[in-house]
Amino acid sequence: MRKTMMALMFASITFSAGAETIEERTAPCQACHGEKGQSETENTPSLGGQHAPYTLIQLFMFREKLRTFEPMNEMAKALTDDDLRVFSEFIAKLPKPSPPADAGEPARLQRGQALVQQHRCDTCHNPDLSGKENVPRIAAQREDYLAKTLGEYKDNSRRGYDGSMADVMATITSEQIADLAYFIAHVR
Repeated sequence: MRKTMMALMFASITFSAGAETIEERTAPCQACHGEKGQSETENTPSLGGQHAPYTLIQLFMFREKLRTFEPMNEMAKALTDDDLRVFSEFIAKLPKPSPPADAGEPARLQRGQALVQQHRCDTCHNPDLSGKENVPRIAAQREDYLAKTLGEYKDNSRRGYDGSMADVMATITSEQIADLAYFIAHVR
């Protein structure tokens, strides 16, 4: 946690120093979300390959404090609408995250895949979980972040654009969240 906070403090100094290229301007993002958009920070999403419309909406929500996570609210507060678009387009061009090197435990993968199909995650997020437009790419996302986010949708501490995620998560157990996160993180 201390390492993350130090990175954020360094990042905000870098961000406010008048960086001009998009690479310089996104250095603070990469401090937490990983170089080339693949996070190595616990409970922090990988941004690589995320769709520009989705990212644009999320950055807007952070800027306007419609979604609250203080480091992101602070980082986004000075961004103009044009900045939001530029950042979103840049993030969309980063390479998508890679799944873990191990193939995974077959039984857990099978349970997770069955849950994806049963709850129709593959409808909104696409059959390969690559997302579309304002629906996030979740394939190969960090497992810890997926479990955290799914839990937040379940307990209603995180809200989506509409109530669909809360509706989907209402009947899913903690054990099922773990299997879902495991499967989604391993999607190849």
